[in-house]
Parts: sequence; C-alpha cells; structure tokens
Amino acid sequence: MDKQHTLSVLTEDKAGLLNQITIIFTRRKINIDSLNVSSTEVAGISRFTIVVTCTQDEAEKTVKQIRKIVDVLGAFLYNEDQIYYQEIALYKVPTSVFLNGQSIEKLVRENGARILVIEEDHIILEKTGLKDETHDLYEKLVPLGLLEFVRSGRVALSKSKRKTEEYIKELENSKENLLDIRNF
Repeated sequence: MDKQHTLSVLTEDKAGLLNQITIIFTRRKINIDSLNVSSTEVAGISRFTIVVTCTQDEAEKTVKQIRKIVDVLGAFLYNEDQIYYQEIALYKVPTSVFLNGQSIEKLVRENGARILVIEEDHIILEKTGLKDETHDLYEKLVPLGLLEFVRSGRVALSKSKRKTEEYIKELENSKENLLDIRNF
C-alpha cells in the first residue's frame, strides 16, 4: 500500500549529486512529492529532505540504492511519527483586500500567519506549518483575490538523539579502521 515517506540524505557538498539522486527515483518510476536541499550544522555537508509516496518496500530499496552513491554519507527512511517537519508558504494578496474592511487581518491571526511585506498594490503573507495548514489558508484566500502562492518543500529533522557531527565522525573512524585492516 502506498503511503508518504520522508528520506533524509546526508551528502558532501558536490555538484551533480541532485541529478544522481533524482535518477534513482526516475528509474523506479517514483514521483518526488517534495524536495529540499540545505546546508547542515557541519561545514561542507548538505541534507536532502525528500518526500515520496510509494510502498514501504519501494522506499527501503530506494534508500539502499542512494547509499551506494559515493558522495552520500548516509540515507535514512522515516515515517511521519519519527520526524519533526514543517513547510513554509507565501501568499500574495491585493492590498485592497485589507482596505475594504474585510476580515483578512482576523484570518491572518487565526491561521498563525504573518504579514511579511506591504506594498502599494499587494501584501505578502507567510505561513509556516504542515501542508494541510498552508493549503487551508490558501483555500480561504482564493475567494479574496489571491494573486500568487508558493509552498516550499518539507524540511525535517529526525526525533533520534543522534547528532549529524557525531555520525560523520563515526563514519570517518570506521573508514580509517577499514583502511588500517586492509593495510595490515
């Protein structure tokens, strides 16, 4: 049965990695629902957060394939209850919506959004939350003349106590021990 999975992939900052990783999904005919790439707390290390909808078996096999890429330091598969996650959404609405005495200010407050920019002809609203929450505000703004909408990919951190820096050090130590054994 298909369900949503979150993959977290730690990599070295190298050009071309995005292509190598996405090819794995393309070959398996798995659509990427959301993709976010960012730096981590460790210099030179990036984190790919990838959301896909597929079977557990397909997700596990995909993670195993990603781990084989040389510049991938680690790839992890998480269920929704194993991570903390959020998305950010931006909404452009006409300034006239505020001037017409409509209850948009109340709508902004009730939905935990904030006003990011006020221009003469438009206002930019920002909402951070789960996909359902950002989509709910979208649905409420459409009848008010929503001009533009964009939502980021998921950003996520695991609930595990493992620190990225410690994981990288463990990898380095295991590689050194492997080299020592081979040179013995």
